Amino acid sequence: MPEFLNRILCIYDMGATLLGTFAVTALLLAAVGIFGVLHFVVVRRTKEIGIRMALGASRSRVLWLIVARSLMFVACGITIGVSIALAASGVTGALVAGVTGTDPVTFLLAMLLLLPVAFVAVYFPARRAMRVEPVTALRFE
Repeated sequence: MPEFLNRILCIYDMGATLLGTFAVTALLLAAVGIFGVLHFVVVRRTKEIGIRMALGASRSRVLWLIVARSLMFVACGITIGVSIALAASGVTGALVAGVTGTDPVTFLLAMLLLLPVAFVAVYFPARRAMRVEPVTALRFE
C-alpha cells in the first residue's frame, strides 16, 4: 500500500514541479519582455526626454513619467491575464489537486509576485532615461 500511495503522490509531485517550472519561466520571460520593450521605448524617446529636461523637468519627474506609464500597461496586462485565467479555470482547476481554478488567494499571490518583478524590469530603463543629458539627447539621432 505505501508503494501504491508513493506512485500516486509522485504523479502529483511531478505535475506540481512541472507547473512550477513553467510558472518561473513565464515570470522570467515576462520580466525580460517588459525590460526589452521599455529599453526600446526609452531609446526611441531619448530626444523627447532631453527636451523635457532642457525645459526644466527634474530627473525624478522623468523617472516617474516612465515608471507610471509603464506600470499602467503592466496593470492592463495583469487584468487581461486574470480574465484569460478565469476563462480557462475549468481546465486549469483539474491540473492541481486541492486548488480550484478560481482560487482568489492564488490569483492575488500571482499578481503580488508579478508587480515587484515588473517594477524592477521597468526601473532600470527608467533610470537610464533619468540619466539622459539634455545636450546629448538633443544631438541624438
